[in-house]
Amino acid sequence: MSRLFNKKMKLLFVASEAAPFVKVGGLGEVMHSLPRALREAGHDARVMVPKYDIIDTEQFPLRMECEGLHPALDTEDPHDTFVSNVLRYEDSKRHTIAYFVENMEYYEKRANVYGYSDDTIRWVLFSRCVLEFLRQSDWTPDIIIASDWQTGFIPNLLKTEYQDSIRLKRIKTVFSIHNLQFQGMFDHHFVAEMDYDAGQAPIPSLLDPRLLKLNGMRRGIMYADFLNTVSPTYAKEILTEQLGEKLNDLLIERRSRLFGILNGIDTEEMSPETDPNIESRYSMSTLEKRSPNKIALQKQFGLPLNPEKFVIGIVSRMEEQKGFNLIVEIAESLMQNIDFQLIVVGNGSNEYRGFFQSLQERFPDRVAGHYFFDAKLPRMIFAGADAILIPSRFEPSGLVQMEAMRYGAVPIVRQTGGLADSVEDHVPGEGKGTGFVFKNYDKFALLIAMVRSAETFHDRKEWERIMKRAMKKDFSWKTSAREYLKLFSLALADGKQEG
Repeated sequence: MSRLFNKKMKLLFVASEAAPFVKVGGLGEVMHSLPRALREAGHDARVMVPKYDIIDTEQFPLRMECEGLHPALDTEDPHDTFVSNVLRYEDSKRHTIAYFVENMEYYEKRANVYGYSDDTIRWVLFSRCVLEFLRQSDWTPDIIIASDWQTGFIPNLLKTEYQDSIRLKRIKTVFSIHNLQFQGMFDHHFVAEMDYDAGQAPIPSLLDPRLLKLNGMRRGIMYADFLNTVSPTYAKEILTEQLGEKLNDLLIERRSRLFGILNGIDTEEMSPETDPNIESRYSMSTLEKRSPNKIALQKQFGLPLNPEKFVIGIVSRMEEQKGFNLIVEIAESLMQNIDFQLIVVGNGSNEYRGFFQSLQERFPDRVAGHYFFDAKLPRMIFAGADAILIPSRFEPSGLVQMEAMRYGAVPIVRQTGGLADSVEDHVPGEGKGTGFVFKNYDKFALLIAMVRSAETFHDRKEWERIMKRAMKKDFSWKTSAREYLKLFSLALADGKQEG
């Protein structure tokens, strides 16, 4: 094992998005930061995504790497809409190599990354193009890391259609589950027996209507050599009926190949000592310089300027998974019983957006929000708010709590997934704890956690100790990368499909 761990590995991360080229959510950030940390550790880690029209080719100049891929060998396609190319981006200074599957019809003509009725066709086409490219390329990875349902077809194809390929047969696969809830272009909770995809039938032709009913998540779990989720606790939670999203029995069968590794954050990019987006830069040893950031935050959102006021921030997609229904249920009581200001940044459900706008109208001096995507406002909240609220129903990893802690904003979170793995509950008098954690998913448990945090805030010395413990936590990708290298070493040492 140690010999393999020290070996320079060739790793290909395949995903639907990857920063800095294209980023929609947390997956895009992971596909940027994790490969970079592995490259810094001496490994050849490359990334492959579709060539979307929104990718800035002036900032990231691309050159042709492989032309005229024919991934739909069994499909009559008189217009050649499936014929694709692979482009290459290389930054020699940063040792970065990325590949892009180019197809005008299925990627460049689309305004968005996700959300089309033919998405399954797009992702199966992408998966086939990846393998066809590798079959012809002079670079062969030791391991392919495929992420979420969109690329779950890659382990499937490798174990079936490409199992006899001399070039590809030795490649191991790790299937990375970022959110088990999304499995394909259907609601997996309501699938007719006739439409159920058991994952054992061959992947149909790209023009076959059955393709749209495939469960990419199930197939990735079934065929990959190893599996990982983005936190240890989430790896345990998805084995349960409650959070297993109807795949828990399959996951239990494969649990010996399932690992949980907590995501990291970019500690260089996310640093209160150097961040140009905040009013006053500071560190753990100069917390007195943090106060101007609260004033700047209050001013930005039109709230009364008061450095002594308890300020709670929310940075989140507005949806039920994130616990917004709990907030709605107790918001009125919170406003009446706790003296604090609430600042909300995020987009999503119009229902929740409308609720916070209504709350803001009733409490204009205490509630403010910005309900559209903004890259800078979260940094202002992390640097200026006293606490960050994340009452998620489930949270595979979560980055917001780690980013907030980096800036000294104390998290108030539910004990689930990555939140449970990254935030330790504060217990008075014990000299430990980095936030306020509640266990049960109900409004009263959340209310108690909010009261605890508000009462502790008035003990400024104790609050500062919590802040410093939170800021000391090491959430760098270097730490996560070491755990991934252990997993990759297991894959190279064994990696054979059981059964």
